[in-house]
Amino acid sequence: MIKGKKPSLLLTLGTTALLIGGGATAYWVLSQRAQLSGILPAGANVVPQDALVALSVSTNPDRWQQLHEFGTKESQAGFDRTLSNLRDRFLAPNGYNYQQDIQSWAGKEVTIAFLSQQTKSPEGKLTQQPSKPEPDKQSVVIVLPIDDPVRAIKLLEQPNSPLKQGNWVDRTYKGVQIKEIKVRSTENYSATVLDRRFLVITTDSKATDRAIDTYLGGASLATTPGYSQALEQIKADRPFAKLYVNIPAAASVAKNFQQQVSPQGFVELQQQQGLATTITLEKEGIRFKSISWLKPNSQKKYAVKNEAGIMPKLLPADTLMMMSGGNLKQFWQEYVQGAESNPITPFKPQELRNLVKNFSNLDLDRDLVAWMGGEFSLCLIPFPQQSSSDSPSLNSGAGVVFMVKASDRSLAEKSLQQFDRALANKYNLKVETTKIGDLPVINFTSPSQGQKMSHGWLKDNVAFLVLGDNITDAIVPQPKATLASSQLFQNIVPLELKPNNGNFFLDIDRLGIDLTASVLTSLFRLSPDPNTQRMLRNSILPTQAVGITTAISDARSTRFDIFVKLKKVEK
Repeated sequence: MIKGKKPSLLLTLGTTALLIGGGATAYWVLSQRAQLSGILPAGANVVPQDALVALSVSTNPDRWQQLHEFGTKESQAGFDRTLSNLRDRFLAPNGYNYQQDIQSWAGKEVTIAFLSQQTKSPEGKLTQQPSKPEPDKQSVVIVLPIDDPVRAIKLLEQPNSPLKQGNWVDRTYKGVQIKEIKVRSTENYSATVLDRRFLVITTDSKATDRAIDTYLGGASLATTPGYSQALEQIKADRPFAKLYVNIPAAASVAKNFQQQVSPQGFVELQQQQGLATTITLEKEGIRFKSISWLKPNSQKKYAVKNEAGIMPKLLPADTLMMMSGGNLKQFWQEYVQGAESNPITPFKPQELRNLVKNFSNLDLDRDLVAWMGGEFSLCLIPFPQQSSSDSPSLNSGAGVVFMVKASDRSLAEKSLQQFDRALANKYNLKVETTKIGDLPVINFTSPSQGQKMSHGWLKDNVAFLVLGDNITDAIVPQPKATLASSQLFQNIVPLELKPNNGNFFLDIDRLGIDLTASVLTSLFRLSPDPNTQRMLRNSILPTQAVGITTAISDARSTRFDIFVKLKKVEK
Protein backbone atom coordinates (compact mmCIF):
# COMPACT_ATOMS: atom_id res chain seq x y z
CA MET A 1 0.00 0.00 0.00
CA ILE A 2 1.13 3.54 -0.65
CA LYS A 3 2.33 5.14 2.60
CA GLY A 4 1.70 8.67 3.73
CA LYS A 5 -0.57 9.78 0.89
CA LYS A 6 -2.75 12.64 2.19
CA PRO A 7 -6.41 13.31 1.46
CA SER A 8 -7.05 15.40 -1.63
CA LEU A 9 -5.22 18.71 -1.35
CA LEU A 10 -7.87 20.30 -3.53
CA LEU A 11 -10.55 19.17 -1.10
CA THR A 12 -8.62 20.59 1.89
CA LEU A 13 -7.95 23.95 0.27
CA GLY A 14 -11.49 24.15 -1.07
CA THR A 15 -13.01 23.53 2.35
CA THR A 16 -10.78 26.24 3.85
CA ALA A 17 -11.84 28.67 1.16
CA LEU A 18 -15.47 27.92 1.88
CA LEU A 19 -15.01 28.60 5.60
CA ILE A 20 -12.94 31.75 5.20
CA GLY A 21 -14.38 33.62 2.27
CA GLY A 22 -17.87 32.38 1.58
CA GLY A 23 -16.30 30.30 -1.21
CA ALA A 24 -19.03 30.17 -3.86
CA THR A 25 -16.47 29.62 -6.59
CA ALA A 26 -14.60 26.98 -4.61
CA TYR A 27 -17.87 25.19 -3.87
CA TRP A 28 -18.69 25.13 -7.58
CA VAL A 29 -15.29 23.63 -8.43
CA LEU A 30 -15.69 20.95 -5.77
CA SER A 31 -19.23 20.07 -6.82
CA GLN A 32 -18.15 19.77 -10.45
CA ARG A 33 -15.27 17.48 -9.46
CA ALA A 34 -17.66 15.34 -7.41
CA GLN A 35 -20.03 15.03 -10.37
CA LEU A 36 -17.11 14.08 -12.61
CA SER A 37 -15.99 11.33 -10.25
CA GLY A 38 -19.41 9.74 -10.65
CA ILE A 39 -19.13 9.79 -14.44
CA LEU A 40 -15.61 8.38 -14.81
CA PRO A 41 -15.17 4.59 -14.62
CA ALA A 42 -13.85 3.13 -11.40
CA GLY A 43 -10.06 3.16 -11.42
CA ALA A 44 -9.82 5.63 -14.31
CA ASN A 45 -6.89 7.25 -12.46
CA VAL A 46 -5.08 3.88 -12.38
CA VAL A 47 -5.39 2.97 -16.07
CA PRO A 48 -2.54 4.43 -18.19
CA GLN A 49 -3.65 6.96 -20.79
CA ASP A 50 -2.22 4.95 -23.70
CA ALA A 51 -4.38 1.91 -22.90
CA LEU A 52 -5.86 0.41 -26.06
CA VAL A 53 -9.24 -0.50 -24.55
CA ALA A 54 -10.82 -0.01 -21.13
CA LEU A 55 -14.06 -1.72 -20.12
CA SER A 56 -15.82 -1.04 -16.82
CA VAL A 57 -18.57 -3.46 -15.87
CA SER A 58 -21.07 -3.52 -13.02
CA THR A 59 -20.44 -6.06 -10.25
CA ASN A 60 -24.11 -6.13 -9.24
CA PRO A 61 -25.31 -9.78 -9.46
CA ASP A 62 -28.86 -8.64 -10.29
CA ARG A 63 -27.64 -6.78 -13.36
CA TRP A 64 -25.77 -9.84 -14.59
CA GLN A 65 -28.86 -11.94 -14.04
CA GLN A 66 -30.84 -9.44 -16.12
CA LEU A 67 -28.29 -9.75 -18.93
CA HIS A 68 -28.44 -13.52 -18.62
CA GLU A 69 -32.15 -13.47 -19.46
CA PHE A 70 -31.51 -12.30 -23.02
CA GLY A 71 -30.67 -14.44 -26.01
CA THR A 72 -31.22 -18.08 -26.81
CA LYS A 73 -30.06 -21.25 -25.12
CA GLU A 74 -27.17 -21.42 -27.59
CA SER A 75 -26.04 -17.82 -27.06
CA GLN A 76 -26.50 -18.18 -23.30
CA ALA A 77 -24.21 -21.21 -23.27
CA GLY A 78 -21.58 -19.22 -25.20
CA PHE A 79 -21.96 -16.34 -22.76
CA ASP A 80 -21.41 -18.67 -19.81
CA ARG A 81 -18.29 -20.09 -21.46
CA THR A 82 -16.87 -16.60 -21.92
CA LEU A 83 -17.40 -15.74 -18.25
CA SER A 84 -15.82 -19.03 -17.21
CA ASN A 85 -12.79 -18.34 -19.37
CA LEU A 86 -12.34 -14.91 -17.78
CA ARG A 87 -12.71 -16.39 -14.31
CA ASP A 88 -10.27 -19.20 -15.05
CA ARG A 89 -7.71 -16.81 -16.52
CA PHE A 90 -7.63 -14.09 -13.89
CA LEU A 91 -9.05 -15.42 -10.62
CA ALA A 92 -8.61 -19.19 -10.46
CA PRO A 93 -4.81 -19.12 -11.09
CA ASN A 94 -4.52 -16.69 -8.19
CA GLY A 95 -6.53 -18.94 -5.90
CA TYR A 96 -9.60 -16.72 -5.63
CA ASN A 97 -13.30 -17.34 -6.04
CA TYR A 98 -15.23 -14.16 -6.82
CA GLN A 99 -18.43 -14.95 -4.89
CA GLN A 100 -16.64 -16.28 -1.81
CA ASP A 101 -13.57 -14.06 -1.61
CA ILE A 102 -14.27 -10.77 -3.38
CA GLN A 103 -17.94 -9.95 -3.81
CA SER A 104 -18.53 -8.93 -0.17
CA TRP A 105 -16.02 -6.05 -0.25
CA ALA A 106 -15.77 -5.14 -3.93
CA GLY A 107 -16.94 -1.83 -5.38
CA LYS A 108 -19.85 -1.34 -7.74
CA GLU A 109 -17.85 -1.93 -10.92
CA VAL A 110 -14.61 -3.46 -12.11
CA THR A 111 -12.40 -2.01 -14.85
CA ILE A 112 -10.42 -4.17 -17.28
CA ALA A 113 -7.84 -2.42 -19.47
CA PHE A 114 -5.69 -3.77 -22.29
CA LEU A 115 -2.35 -2.00 -22.55
CA SER A 116 -0.08 -1.41 -25.51
CA GLN A 117 3.42 -2.79 -25.26
CA GLN A 118 6.22 -0.29 -24.74
CA THR A 119 9.86 -0.27 -25.72
CA LYS A 120 12.68 2.15 -24.97
CA SER A 121 13.80 4.54 -27.68
CA PRO A 122 17.52 5.31 -28.20
CA GLU A 123 17.01 8.36 -25.96
CA GLY A 124 15.73 6.08 -23.20
CA LYS A 125 12.10 7.24 -23.47
CA LEU A 126 9.22 4.78 -23.48
CA THR A 127 7.44 4.51 -26.81
CA GLN A 128 4.44 2.52 -27.94
CA GLN A 129 5.29 -0.78 -29.62
CA PRO A 130 4.27 -0.40 -33.30
CA SER A 131 3.55 -4.06 -33.93
CA LYS A 132 0.68 -6.18 -32.79
CA PRO A 133 1.35 -8.02 -29.50
CA GLU A 134 0.71 -11.72 -29.37
CA PRO A 135 -2.70 -12.45 -27.77
CA ASP A 136 -1.21 -14.41 -24.88
CA LYS A 137 1.29 -11.58 -24.20
CA GLN A 138 -1.24 -8.77 -24.20
CA SER A 139 -0.88 -6.83 -20.96
CA VAL A 140 -4.10 -6.70 -18.96
CA VAL A 141 -4.82 -4.55 -15.90
CA ILE A 142 -7.83 -5.27 -13.68
CA VAL A 143 -8.80 -2.54 -11.22
CA LEU A 144 -11.29 -3.48 -8.52
CA PRO A 145 -12.37 -0.68 -6.16
CA ILE A 146 -12.50 -1.61 -2.48
CA ASP A 147 -15.70 -0.58 -0.69
CA ASP A 148 -14.84 -2.33 2.58
CA PRO A 149 -11.08 -1.89 3.19
CA VAL A 150 -11.12 -3.72 6.53
CA ARG A 151 -12.66 -6.87 5.09
CA ALA A 152 -10.50 -6.73 1.95
CA ILE A 153 -7.21 -6.30 3.82
CA LYS A 154 -8.18 -9.03 6.26
CA LEU A 155 -8.77 -11.42 3.39
CA LEU A 156 -5.52 -10.54 1.62
CA GLU A 157 -3.41 -10.79 4.78
CA GLN A 158 -4.93 -13.86 6.43
CA PRO A 159 -2.57 -16.88 6.72
CA ASN A 160 -4.55 -19.04 4.30
CA SER A 161 -4.87 -16.27 1.70
CA PRO A 162 -3.74 -17.30 -1.78
CA LEU A 163 -1.32 -14.38 -1.58
CA LYS A 164 0.32 -16.09 1.42
CA GLN A 165 0.60 -19.46 -0.31
CA GLY A 166 2.26 -20.91 -3.37
CA ASN A 167 5.24 -19.40 -5.13
CA TRP A 168 4.35 -15.75 -4.64
CA VAL A 169 7.32 -13.39 -4.65
CA ASP A 170 7.31 -10.06 -2.82
CA ARG A 171 8.80 -6.91 -4.28
CA THR A 172 8.42 -3.15 -3.83
CA TYR A 173 8.05 -0.44 -6.45
CA LYS A 174 8.07 3.22 -5.40
CA GLY A 175 7.02 2.26 -1.90
CA VAL A 176 4.19 0.01 -3.05
CA GLN A 177 4.19 -3.64 -1.96
CA ILE A 178 3.58 -6.09 -4.83
CA LYS A 179 3.09 -9.85 -4.87
CA GLU A 180 3.84 -11.82 -8.04
CA ILE A 181 3.53 -15.41 -9.17
CA LYS A 182 4.37 -17.31 -12.35
CA VAL A 183 1.46 -19.59 -13.28
CA ARG A 184 2.89 -20.92 -16.51
CA SER A 185 6.11 -20.28 -18.40
CA THR A 186 4.37 -17.57 -20.41
CA GLU A 187 2.06 -16.12 -17.74
CA ASN A 188 2.96 -13.97 -14.74
CA TYR A 189 0.50 -12.32 -12.41
CA SER A 190 0.91 -9.42 -10.04
CA ALA A 191 -1.37 -8.17 -7.29
CA THR A 192 -1.18 -5.00 -5.23
CA VAL A 193 -3.42 -2.74 -3.17
CA LEU A 194 -3.28 1.03 -3.71
CA ASP A 195 -4.15 3.22 -0.72
CA ARG A 196 -6.68 0.67 0.54
CA ARG A 197 -8.82 1.93 -2.37
CA PHE A 198 -8.03 -0.40 -5.28
CA LEU A 199 -7.02 -4.01 -5.75
CA VAL A 200 -4.96 -4.13 -8.95
CA ILE A 201 -4.25 -7.42 -10.72
CA THR A 202 -2.12 -7.51 -13.87
CA THR A 203 -0.70 -10.10 -16.21
CA ASP A 204 2.89 -8.88 -15.97
CA SER A 205 5.11 -6.87 -13.67
CA LYS A 206 5.65 -4.00 -16.14
CA ALA A 207 1.91 -3.43 -16.31
CA THR A 208 1.80 -3.23 -12.51
CA ASP A 209 4.58 -0.65 -12.47
CA ARG A 210 2.79 1.39 -15.13
CA ALA A 211 -0.45 1.29 -13.12
CA ILE A 212 1.39 2.52 -10.01
CA ASP A 213 3.11 5.29 -11.99
CA THR A 214 -0.27 6.34 -13.31
CA TYR A 215 -1.87 6.37 -9.86
CA LEU A 216 0.98 8.46 -8.50
CA GLY A 217 0.24 11.23 -10.99
CA GLY A 218 1.06 9.89 -14.46
CA ALA A 219 -1.12 10.43 -17.53
CA SER A 220 -4.27 8.38 -16.97
CA LEU A 221 -7.51 7.48 -18.65
CA ALA A 222 -9.16 10.09 -16.42
CA THR A 223 -6.97 12.86 -17.88
CA THR A 224 -7.38 11.83 -21.54
CA PRO A 225 -8.25 14.98 -23.54
CA GLY A 226 -11.99 15.23 -24.09
CA TYR A 227 -12.80 12.01 -22.21
CA SER A 228 -14.75 13.44 -19.29
CA GLN A 229 -16.63 15.81 -21.62
CA ALA A 230 -17.49 12.87 -23.86
CA LEU A 231 -18.82 10.83 -20.94
CA GLU A 232 -20.94 13.78 -19.86
CA GLN A 233 -22.73 13.69 -23.22
CA ILE A 234 -23.49 9.97 -23.06
CA LYS A 235 -24.16 9.55 -19.36
CA ALA A 236 -27.01 7.20 -18.49
CA ASP A 237 -28.89 6.14 -15.37
CA ARG A 238 -27.44 2.97 -13.85
CA PRO A 239 -25.23 1.96 -16.82
CA PHE A 240 -24.23 -1.68 -16.92
CA ALA A 241 -20.88 -0.96 -18.56
CA LYS A 242 -18.65 1.79 -19.98
CA LEU A 243 -16.30 1.18 -22.89
CA TYR A 244 -13.38 3.29 -24.12
CA VAL A 245 -11.31 2.65 -27.25
CA ASN A 246 -8.12 4.59 -27.89
CA ILE A 247 -8.55 4.76 -31.67
CA PRO A 248 -5.04 5.80 -32.81
CA ALA A 249 -3.28 3.53 -30.30
CA ALA A 250 -5.45 0.54 -31.13
CA ALA A 251 -4.88 1.08 -34.85
CA SER A 252 -1.12 1.43 -34.37
CA VAL A 253 -0.71 -1.98 -32.70
CA ALA A 254 -3.02 -3.86 -35.07
CA LYS A 255 -0.56 -5.36 -37.54
CA ASN A 256 -3.21 -6.60 -39.98
CA PHE A 257 -4.90 -3.20 -39.84
CA GLN A 258 -1.61 -1.44 -40.64
CA GLN A 259 -1.04 -3.59 -43.69
CA GLN A 260 -4.38 -2.55 -45.20
CA VAL A 261 -4.21 1.19 -44.50
CA SER A 262 -2.28 3.65 -46.64
CA PRO A 263 0.24 6.07 -45.06
CA GLN A 264 -2.17 8.92 -45.77
CA GLY A 265 -4.91 6.97 -44.06
CA PHE A 266 -2.80 6.52 -40.94
CA VAL A 267 -2.14 10.24 -40.78
CA GLU A 268 -5.89 10.80 -40.97
CA LEU A 269 -6.53 8.18 -38.30
CA GLN A 270 -4.05 9.70 -35.87
CA GLN A 271 -6.27 12.78 -35.64
CA GLN A 272 -8.87 10.69 -33.83
CA GLN A 273 -8.80 10.67 -30.02
CA GLY A 274 -11.23 8.04 -28.81
CA LEU A 275 -14.55 6.27 -28.80
CA ALA A 276 -16.64 6.03 -25.62
CA THR A 277 -19.83 4.07 -25.01
CA THR A 278 -22.22 3.60 -22.10
CA ILE A 279 -24.17 0.34 -22.12
CA THR A 280 -27.54 0.11 -20.39
CA LEU A 281 -29.77 -2.92 -19.86
CA GLU A 282 -33.46 -2.36 -20.54
CA LYS A 283 -36.54 -4.57 -20.42
CA GLU A 284 -36.48 -5.43 -24.13
CA GLY A 285 -32.76 -5.27 -24.89
CA ILE A 286 -29.51 -3.31 -24.65
CA ARG A 287 -28.96 0.38 -25.34
CA PHE A 288 -25.61 1.86 -26.39
CA LYS A 289 -24.93 5.61 -26.24
CA SER A 290 -21.68 6.35 -28.03
CA ILE A 291 -19.49 9.27 -28.99
CA SER A 292 -16.24 9.58 -30.93
CA TRP A 293 -14.08 12.69 -30.88
CA LEU A 294 -10.97 14.21 -32.40
CA LYS A 295 -7.74 15.27 -30.70
CA PRO A 296 -7.68 18.91 -29.53
CA ASN A 297 -4.96 19.78 -32.05
CA SER A 298 -6.38 17.85 -35.01
CA GLN A 299 -6.63 19.63 -38.35
CA LYS A 300 -9.76 17.70 -39.25
CA LYS A 301 -13.16 19.16 -38.42
CA TYR A 302 -16.71 17.92 -38.97
CA ALA A 303 -19.34 19.89 -40.86
CA VAL A 304 -22.12 20.34 -38.30
CA LYS A 305 -25.12 19.51 -40.46
CA ASN A 306 -27.92 17.31 -39.11
CA GLU A 307 -30.49 17.39 -41.89
CA ALA A 308 -32.11 13.94 -41.85
CA GLY A 309 -35.72 13.23 -40.94
CA ILE A 310 -38.02 12.88 -43.95
CA MET A 311 -37.05 9.44 -45.28
CA PRO A 312 -38.85 7.30 -42.66
CA LYS A 313 -41.99 9.32 -43.50
CA LEU A 314 -41.80 8.32 -47.19
CA LEU A 315 -41.51 4.56 -46.59
CA PRO A 316 -44.22 2.03 -45.76
CA ALA A 317 -44.64 0.70 -42.24
CA ASP A 318 -43.62 -2.82 -43.28
CA THR A 319 -40.13 -1.72 -44.41
CA LEU A 320 -37.64 -4.40 -43.40
CA MET A 321 -34.43 -2.40 -43.45
CA MET A 322 -33.55 1.26 -43.87
CA MET A 323 -30.28 3.20 -43.90
CA SER A 324 -30.56 6.98 -44.20
CA GLY A 325 -28.33 10.04 -44.09
CA GLY A 326 -28.63 13.79 -44.20
CA ASN A 327 -26.57 14.69 -47.28
CA LEU A 328 -25.43 12.10 -49.83
CA LYS A 329 -22.90 14.39 -51.51
CA GLN A 330 -21.21 15.16 -48.20
CA PHE A 331 -21.48 11.51 -47.15
CA TRP A 332 -19.72 10.41 -50.35
CA GLN A 333 -16.91 12.94 -49.86
CA GLU A 334 -16.34 11.74 -46.30
CA TYR A 335 -16.65 8.12 -47.42
CA VAL A 336 -13.91 8.63 -50.00
CA GLN A 337 -11.63 10.24 -47.41
CA GLY A 338 -12.42 7.65 -44.74
CA ALA A 339 -11.77 4.72 -47.07
CA GLU A 340 -8.05 5.54 -46.87
CA SER A 341 -7.97 4.91 -43.12
CA ASN A 342 -10.60 2.18 -42.80
CA PRO A 343 -9.73 -1.24 -44.24
CA ILE A 344 -13.22 -2.59 -43.45
CA THR A 345 -14.91 -0.03 -45.68
CA PRO A 346 -17.61 -2.11 -47.41
CA PHE A 347 -16.78 -0.92 -50.94
CA LYS A 348 -13.73 0.94 -52.11
CA PRO A 349 -14.65 4.23 -53.84
CA GLN A 350 -13.00 3.26 -57.12
CA GLU A 351 -14.86 -0.05 -57.14
CA LEU A 352 -18.15 1.81 -56.87
CA ARG A 353 -17.11 4.23 -59.60
CA ASN A 354 -16.22 1.32 -61.90
CA LEU A 355 -19.47 -0.46 -61.09
CA VAL A 356 -21.59 2.57 -62.03
CA LYS A 357 -19.53 3.19 -65.16
CA ASN A 358 -19.84 -0.39 -66.37
CA PHE A 359 -23.54 -0.56 -65.59
CA SER A 360 -24.76 2.79 -66.93
CA ASN A 361 -21.85 4.56 -68.69
CA LEU A 362 -22.24 7.41 -66.15
CA ASP A 363 -19.53 9.03 -64.07
CA LEU A 364 -20.50 8.52 -60.44
CA ASP A 365 -19.03 11.79 -59.16
CA ARG A 366 -19.89 14.09 -62.08
CA ASP A 367 -23.22 12.70 -63.29
CA LEU A 368 -24.83 11.44 -60.09
CA VAL A 369 -23.31 12.58 -56.79
CA ALA A 370 -23.05 16.15 -58.07
CA TRP A 371 -26.84 16.67 -57.76
CA MET A 372 -27.40 14.45 -54.70
CA GLY A 373 -26.84 17.10 -52.02
CA GLY A 374 -29.87 16.16 -49.92
CA GLU A 375 -31.18 13.43 -47.63
CA PHE A 376 -31.03 9.83 -48.88
CA SER A 377 -32.05 6.30 -47.94
CA LEU A 378 -31.47 2.70 -49.01
CA CYS A 379 -34.19 0.24 -48.02
CA LEU A 380 -35.59 -3.27 -48.32
CA ILE A 381 -39.38 -3.47 -48.76
CA PRO A 382 -41.24 -6.81 -48.91
CA PHE A 383 -43.03 -7.79 -52.09
CA PRO A 384 -46.82 -7.69 -51.77
CA GLN A 385 -48.18 -10.73 -49.98
CA GLN A 386 -49.83 -13.39 -52.10
CA SER A 387 -51.91 -14.75 -49.24
CA SER A 388 -54.35 -13.17 -46.82
CA SER A 389 -52.52 -14.51 -43.78
CA ASP A 390 -52.09 -11.95 -41.01
CA SER A 391 -48.59 -13.15 -40.22
CA PRO A 392 -45.96 -11.61 -42.49
CA SER A 393 -44.07 -13.94 -44.80
CA LEU A 394 -41.03 -13.27 -46.89
CA ASN A 395 -41.29 -16.31 -49.13
CA SER A 396 -41.76 -13.93 -52.06
CA GLY A 397 -38.65 -11.88 -51.15
CA ALA A 398 -38.03 -8.17 -50.99
CA GLY A 399 -37.27 -5.28 -53.30
CA VAL A 400 -34.64 -2.56 -53.03
CA VAL A 401 -35.54 1.14 -52.88
CA PHE A 402 -33.08 4.03 -53.13
CA MET A 403 -34.23 7.63 -52.51
CA VAL A 404 -32.36 10.91 -52.58
CA LYS A 405 -33.38 14.55 -52.41
CA ALA A 406 -31.93 16.46 -55.36
CA SER A 407 -30.03 19.68 -54.72
CA ASP A 408 -29.99 20.42 -58.48
CA ARG A 409 -33.18 19.19 -60.20
CA SER A 410 -32.20 20.24 -63.74
CA LEU A 411 -28.84 18.43 -63.55
CA ALA A 412 -30.60 15.41 -62.05
CA GLU A 413 -33.10 15.16 -64.90
CA LYS A 414 -30.35 15.49 -67.50
CA SER A 415 -28.35 12.69 -65.83
CA LEU A 416 -31.41 10.44 -65.55
CA GLN A 417 -32.13 10.87 -69.25
CA GLN A 418 -28.59 9.66 -69.99
CA PHE A 419 -29.19 6.82 -67.55
CA ASP A 420 -32.39 5.79 -69.35
CA ARG A 421 -30.79 5.77 -72.79
CA ALA A 422 -27.73 3.85 -71.63
CA LEU A 423 -29.76 1.08 -69.96
CA ALA A 424 -32.21 0.73 -72.83
CA ASN A 425 -29.44 0.39 -75.41
CA LYS A 426 -26.93 -1.63 -73.42
CA TYR A 427 -29.30 -4.23 -71.98
CA ASN A 428 -32.09 -4.21 -74.56
CA LEU A 429 -34.66 -3.33 -71.93
CA LYS A 430 -38.27 -2.48 -72.59
CA VAL A 431 -38.91 1.11 -71.45
CA GLU A 432 -42.35 2.54 -70.76
CA THR A 433 -43.72 5.53 -68.89
CA THR A 434 -46.77 5.09 -66.69
CA LYS A 435 -48.54 7.16 -64.07
CA ILE A 436 -49.39 6.34 -60.49
CA GLY A 437 -51.87 9.00 -59.48
CA ASP A 438 -50.48 12.16 -61.03
CA LEU A 439 -46.80 11.08 -60.75
CA PRO A 440 -45.01 9.73 -63.86
CA VAL A 441 -42.94 6.57 -63.37
CA ILE A 442 -40.44 5.12 -65.87
CA ASN A 443 -40.30 1.31 -65.89
CA PHE A 444 -37.55 -0.90 -67.31
CA THR A 445 -38.36 -4.57 -67.96
CA SER A 446 -36.11 -7.38 -69.15
CA PRO A 447 -38.12 -9.43 -71.67
CA SER A 448 -35.96 -12.51 -71.09
CA GLN A 449 -35.70 -12.44 -67.29
CA GLY A 450 -38.85 -10.54 -66.37
CA GLN A 451 -36.93 -8.37 -63.90
CA LYS A 452 -38.19 -4.86 -63.37
CA MET A 453 -36.62 -1.55 -62.42
CA SER A 454 -38.40 1.79 -62.01
CA HIS A 455 -37.56 5.36 -61.19
CA GLY A 456 -39.36 8.65 -60.80
CA TRP A 457 -39.95 11.67 -58.59
CA LEU A 458 -41.80 12.17 -55.34
CA LYS A 459 -42.70 15.56 -53.92
CA ASP A 460 -40.01 17.96 -52.68
CA ASN A 461 -37.55 16.88 -55.41
CA VAL A 462 -37.03 13.38 -54.01
CA ALA A 463 -35.91 10.95 -56.71
CA PHE A 464 -36.42 7.22 -56.29
CA LEU A 465 -35.04 4.07 -57.90
CA VAL A 466 -36.77 0.73 -57.33
CA LEU A 467 -35.56 -2.81 -58.06
CA GLY A 468 -38.40 -5.32 -57.91
CA ASP A 469 -41.96 -5.87 -59.15
CA ASN A 470 -44.84 -3.93 -57.59
CA ILE A 471 -42.60 -2.17 -55.06
CA THR A 472 -43.28 1.25 -56.59
CA ASP A 473 -46.90 0.97 -55.50
CA ALA A 474 -45.69 0.85 -51.87
CA ILE A 475 -44.13 4.32 -52.04
CA VAL A 476 -46.23 6.08 -54.73
CA PRO A 477 -48.33 7.80 -53.60
CA GLN A 478 -46.89 8.40 -50.14
CA PRO A 479 -48.10 5.55 -47.87
CA LYS A 480 -50.66 6.35 -45.19
CA ALA A 481 -49.03 3.96 -42.70
CA THR A 482 -45.39 5.05 -42.71
CA LEU A 483 -42.27 3.57 -41.19
CA ALA A 484 -41.85 6.67 -39.02
CA SER A 485 -45.29 6.14 -37.47
CA SER A 486 -44.91 2.39 -36.90
CA GLN A 487 -44.66 1.26 -33.28
CA LEU A 488 -41.66 -0.97 -33.94
CA PHE A 489 -39.63 1.82 -35.54
CA GLN A 490 -40.43 4.20 -32.67
CA ASN A 491 -39.52 1.55 -30.09
CA ILE A 492 -36.29 0.42 -31.78
CA VAL A 493 -34.70 3.49 -33.35
CA PRO A 494 -33.28 5.88 -30.69
CA LEU A 495 -35.08 9.22 -31.02
CA GLU A 496 -33.19 11.23 -28.40
CA LEU A 497 -30.76 12.80 -30.89
CA LYS A 498 -32.62 15.72 -32.45
CA PRO A 499 -31.77 16.93 -35.02
CA ASN A 500 -29.87 13.96 -36.39
CA ASN A 501 -27.88 12.93 -39.43
CA GLY A 502 -29.53 9.60 -40.22
CA ASN A 503 -30.95 6.31 -39.00
CA PHE A 504 -30.48 2.60 -39.44
CA PHE A 505 -33.37 0.18 -38.89
CA LEU A 506 -33.32 -3.61 -39.28
CA ASP A 507 -36.26 -5.91 -38.54
CA ILE A 508 -34.52 -9.27 -38.18
CA ASP A 509 -37.64 -11.10 -36.98
CA ARG A 510 -39.40 -10.53 -40.30
CA LEU A 511 -36.36 -10.48 -42.55
CA GLY A 512 -35.15 -13.83 -41.20
CA ILE A 513 -31.72 -14.95 -40.06
CA ASP A 514 -30.51 -16.23 -43.43
CA LEU A 515 -31.55 -13.15 -45.39
CA THR A 516 -30.20 -10.86 -42.65
CA ALA A 517 -26.87 -12.68 -42.80
CA SER A 518 -26.83 -12.28 -46.58
CA VAL A 519 -27.59 -8.56 -46.34
CA LEU A 520 -24.89 -7.95 -43.70
CA THR A 521 -22.38 -10.05 -45.64
CA SER A 522 -23.01 -7.93 -48.74
CA LEU A 523 -23.02 -4.59 -46.93
CA PHE A 524 -19.82 -5.23 -44.99
CA ARG A 525 -18.16 -7.60 -47.43
CA LEU A 526 -17.71 -10.30 -44.84
CA SER A 527 -15.93 -13.51 -45.68
CA PRO A 528 -18.22 -16.17 -47.18
CA ASP A 529 -16.31 -19.00 -45.50
CA PRO A 530 -18.42 -21.32 -43.29
CA ASN A 531 -16.80 -20.30 -39.99
CA THR A 532 -17.46 -16.59 -40.53
CA GLN A 533 -21.02 -17.23 -41.64
CA ARG A 534 -21.67 -19.51 -38.65
CA MET A 535 -20.37 -16.85 -36.26
CA LEU A 536 -22.50 -14.23 -38.01
CA ARG A 537 -25.65 -16.32 -37.75
CA ASN A 538 -24.98 -17.13 -34.09
CA SER A 539 -24.64 -13.41 -33.33
CA ILE A 540 -27.88 -12.68 -35.20
CA LEU A 541 -29.79 -15.56 -33.59
CA PRO A 542 -30.74 -13.83 -30.31
CA THR A 543 -31.52 -10.48 -31.99
CA GLN A 544 -34.98 -9.33 -33.02
CA ALA A 545 -34.33 -5.81 -34.31
CA VAL A 546 -31.65 -3.10 -34.37
CA GLY A 547 -32.00 0.69 -34.46
CA ILE A 548 -29.26 3.33 -34.80
CA THR A 549 -29.34 7.12 -34.88
CA THR A 550 -26.32 9.29 -35.70
CA ALA A 551 -25.65 13.00 -35.26
CA ILE A 552 -22.79 15.48 -35.55
CA SER A 553 -22.44 16.98 -32.06
CA ASP A 554 -19.94 19.69 -32.96
CA ALA A 555 -16.90 20.28 -35.15
CA ARG A 556 -14.89 17.67 -33.21
CA SER A 557 -17.33 14.97 -32.10
CA THR A 558 -20.02 12.66 -33.46
CA ARG A 559 -22.77 10.79 -31.63
CA PHE A 560 -24.46 7.50 -32.42
CA ASP A 561 -27.03 5.74 -30.27
CA ILE A 562 -27.92 2.07 -30.74
CA PHE A 563 -30.71 -0.10 -29.41
CA VAL A 564 -30.68 -3.87 -29.88
CA LYS A 565 -33.92 -5.68 -29.17
CA LEU A 566 -33.15 -9.18 -27.93
CA LYS A 567 -35.07 -12.38 -27.48
CA LYS A 568 -35.63 -13.72 -23.98
CA VAL A 569 -34.39 -17.19 -23.08
CA GLU A 570 -37.28 -19.60 -22.70
CA LYS A 571 -37.55 -20.72 -19.12
